[in-house]
Amino acid sequence: MKLWSESFKDGEPIPGEFAFCVIDPATHVAMSSNRNPHLAWSDVPDGTKSFALICHDIDVPSRGDDVNQEGKTVPADLPRVGFFHWTLIDLPASTQSIAAGQYSSEVTARGKSGPEISGGGAGRHGINDYTSWFAGDANMSGDYYGYDGPCPPWNDSILHRYVFTVYALDVERLPVDGKFTGAQLIEAMQGHILGEAKMTGTYTLNPQVAAK
Repeated sequence: MKLWSESFKDGEPIPGEFAFCVIDPATHVAMSSNRNPHLAWSDVPDGTKSFALICHDIDVPSRGDDVNQEGKTVPADLPRVGFFHWTLIDLPASTQSIAAGQYSSEVTARGKSGPEISGGGAGRHGINDYTSWFAGDANMSGDYYGYDGPCPPWNDSILHRYVFTVYALDVERLPVDGKFTGAQLIEAMQGHILGEAKMTGTYTLNPQVAAK
């Protein structure tokens, strides 16, 4: 399989319009337009009955002690963990692309609705990890379904990598329901993956890292 995007090139920066936050010189960060990027794929394996999509940041700090703290920097040698930004399943086998902004076009406080796609679109969304990130925030807590873009710590010393993966599956509907997570999706796909394709975008909110 092949995967590409008209929104950014593999290995290159993701434009701010596809992020949850952008750099703000006065306040460090500001909310962005949070549009999902365009994605398209080809060379699909025979027998494909549906597609699933995952986007996850593989460079999230494993500890939050220094995250977004004035006068501190998240060190480069800190162990990193994953953070799911998008889980989308049950896309029909006839689907070849996703338009920019098709599933997300703004930051939605307390999260977008799901798992069914609003407006009757094809597929189902799982929750992303902003659900747990904002769990203790009185203004933002909720179930964050669908796509919510990059917002790495503004004081992180490394560039974050966001991996988009499209999976070709041999089932029309994956056996997960309700408020499913990225981890549950990965487990449900085991034994059903006929092929996959990946591409990576980068992002930072640290002006010093961006300047490099």
